[in-house]
Amino acid sequence: MALWDRIKDSAQTMQTQLTAKKNELKSGAFRDASMAMCALVAAADGSVDASERRRVAQLIMSNDVLQNFAADDLQRRFDGYLDKLVADFEFGRVSVLQEIGKVKKKPAEARAVIQIGIVIGGADGDFDKTEQAVVRDVCFALDIPPAEFDL
Repeated sequence: MALWDRIKDSAQTMQTQLTAKKNELKSGAFRDASMAMCALVAAADGSVDASERRRVAQLIMSNDVLQNFAADDLQRRFDGYLDKLVADFEFGRVSVLQEIGKVKKKPAEARAVIQIGIVIGGADGDFDKTEQAVVRDVCFALDIPPAEFDL
């Protein structure tokens, strides 16, 4: 199977698993950690252009699980985390990882945040090395083995 097909299949599988847990994923900590993860993946290469920002925002708005939350609230949070990362990636990264760490004690939410990162990263068919690296960092921050997600 070609790498492209594996990435698409993996993202699809993650989305299916997330949708199955939709009713469990309604906490504010999950909402915030998810938006922080989306911003981290979007800024993984150190920069975010306007088209990438729009593309990720559209993916957020169309994600079944994230429809548990108000779209304008998600947009505001995503933009806030992304602005921190764009202003100073390393400092912003620490702040964003702290936000994500708030779901550490809730394994279902923690795994769902990682899955959202994989879905967002693989949505364009290219879950590149920098995106994989930030998702792997989140796995370590949440004490979840990256191998569980083939990272």
